[in-house]
Amino acid sequence: MAFLKSFLPSRSLSAVEQLHFSQQLLSLMRAGLPLMNALNLLTQSAPNSWQPWLLSLLDLLKKGYGFSYCLSASQNQFSAEVINLIRVSERTGDLISALRTICQQLEAQIEMKRKIQQALAYPLITLSTSFLLVIVMMLWVVPVFKEVFSQFQAELPTPTKILIAFSTMIEHWFLEMLMIMVISFGLFIVVWTKSNQLQKRCDRFSLRIPILGNLLRMATLTHWCRTLGHLLHSGLALPDALRVTAQSSNHWLSHDFSAEIFKQLTRGWPFGEALIRVDPAHQLFDIETLQLLSIGSESGTLPDMLCKRADILGSQLSNQLNTLSQTLEPLLILLVGMIIGSIVIILYLPIFNLGQIV
Repeated sequence: MAFLKSFLPSRSLSAVEQLHFSQQLLSLMRAGLPLMNALNLLTQSAPNSWQPWLLSLLDLLKKGYGFSYCLSASQNQFSAEVINLIRVSERTGDLISALRTICQQLEAQIEMKRKIQQALAYPLITLSTSFLLVIVMMLWVVPVFKEVFSQFQAELPTPTKILIAFSTMIEHWFLEMLMIMVISFGLFIVVWTKSNQLQKRCDRFSLRIPILGNLLRMATLTHWCRTLGHLLHSGLALPDALRVTAQSSNHWLSHDFSAEIFKQLTRGWPFGEALIRVDPAHQLFDIETLQLLSIGSESGTLPDMLCKRADILGSQLSNQLNTLSQTLEPLLILLVGMIIGSIVIILYLPIFNLGQIV
């Protein structure tokens, strides 16, 4: 799934680092500094990890190469979207506007990612803590009760016997089970990084997860609309903008749909019709988005329509994330209480029936 990418090492700059670079460069150029002088100043104050590619960037600029070419040659540090926005600015001569657009796009991406992480952090921490607590009880608490119950001269209740058997299994096979889980997860990550087909299946499956799948779909669609809208605003033609959107996509489904829409456009289909033909099952594009984008393409306001739709979807996503977070908190507390409470009650059942057991 797409979120697994955040656990993997990458040579590219993160969105936060790309934003920091763009903001600094934009500030220096707004102050009237030429590009070369601005980059020289950036090199003096940049982190040590930036020095190699910044020096390489300056060296290429001194040799007369374009800024976009230098960025694309800088060890894959920058996203395709950033590079293409810079490339368009070289045609128009307005690098400051391109940097401003890049900053807006990166800020929106970072804010959306922050909201999603914030909404999912509490459930993940709660579930992880509950799982560890159950494991601790199985390994250290239940065995103590097991020794006490071994002195009883009567049959234990069925739930208690099942819990003790489960605890015994975990106690005997804990290390083996842990190793199998770690190795399986490691193998999955290795295969996932090398197999595009597996990534595509995981991304498509992620959109089918109840509740969470719709949130992921909205986040992916928001990113797609905002990216395409900014590229069109910068002056790229629609086919070129779709190609760059596919390259900078954060989800395989939106990547494949962007490529397929590009093919439909080259066959002569209008943009609105191409969207419908590519996604008839509404896996990514909801009906309202299809209608609005179709109207925008026919009226010549597609860039504005894409940006407005991205803002609306982002607002809806934020509201749903807040609602989900507020709803999940009491439900998770209730779930954890039921699990721990059930274990405690099962352990004390023989003691409650002590008169019949002894």
